Amino acid sequence: MANFRKIDESLFTTASCITRHPTPVLSYKDVPYQSALTFNAGVLKKDGKYIMIFRNDVGDFEAQRLFANEKGCITNLGLAFSDDGVHWNVEPEPCFDLHDSEIVRAYDPRVTFIDGEYCICFAVDTRHGVRGGMAVSKDLKHFEIKSMSVPDNRNMVLFPEKIGGNYVRLERPMPVYSRGGHVFDMWLSESPDLVYWGKSRLVLATEDVPFCNDKIGPGAPPIKTEKGWLVIFHAVDVDPERGKHGWEPKWQKRYTIGIALLDLNDPSKVIGMSKRPLIVPEGYYEMEQGFRTNALFPCGMLLEEDDTVRIYYSAGDAVVCMATAPLDELLALCTDPRQ
Repeated sequence: MANFRKIDESLFTTASCITRHPTPVLSYKDVPYQSALTFNAGVLKKDGKYIMIFRNDVGDFEAQRLFANEKGCITNLGLAFSDDGVHWNVEPEPCFDLHDSEIVRAYDPRVTFIDGEYCICFAVDTRHGVRGGMAVSKDLKHFEIKSMSVPDNRNMVLFPEKIGGNYVRLERPMPVYSRGGHVFDMWLSESPDLVYWGKSRLVLATEDVPFCNDKIGPGAPPIKTEKGWLVIFHAVDVDPERGKHGWEPKWQKRYTIGIALLDLNDPSKVIGMSKRPLIVPEGYYEMEQGFRTNALFPCGMLLEEDDTVRIYYSAGDAVVCMATAPLDELLALCTDPRQ
């Protein structure tokens, strides 16, 4: 493996400020239509109510072998509401299902409310590569596609307000040739209208993250704080000595969650980052049960009125989990040089 660099295992501990909810907050059992895997969900809070748009892979959870290979997997996006952010009521039908002669499926939604509309960022598998899509909706029932990137790009998240007069998004392009292998980094682009995107620039490179040797990418729309934009991201390390983890015959990767702080006026500038992961895989749902275990993927982050931060993440590419932490302690992780 050309890009393999052994990572110091002592780095991989969950930050002490993190409190996990003891069980997943969403699984296939909560979905009233055909479902095997429910994960990578965008979450926001509006008018006191929590809203989740989740990836739903159609199938039978018990027939695990059917999902040993994702090719040909049918995926739609489900919609759920909650009064407390823990117990969710899933709508009776999917809210978004995109496919045609070119588009295979849309998946991995992230959601931001801006300018009086919900903006959904999602990944799109097409017959000619992976694209990043953006759509807007006023009611979460009818969606207007605003833009689709060229291949290969994904993991887009939109900032909750304009910066310098433009919409801003974080994204993870996938330059296989120029970087070599799976070395993917986190970038930023701007747009005047959610349609045309440019002024693209690097935000955080894989080699800047001590607990990563493979790829990184944005996880959830950032939270604005007095000290900067708080961002969570996924970081992947690979070890060729790892064997079977989950339903796949072989899984050599580990997905962890990182945290960083970006400049308020120019969010392409990283002004702080924890040198250790924020959350690492632990316990049954993250290490034993799932399509791909040893894998966490951040997808939602909310700031509550009491300055508690909720972090929603998928575990094992199978269920949605939640953790909480005090805002000041998360900021300290990013700004304290001892961290």
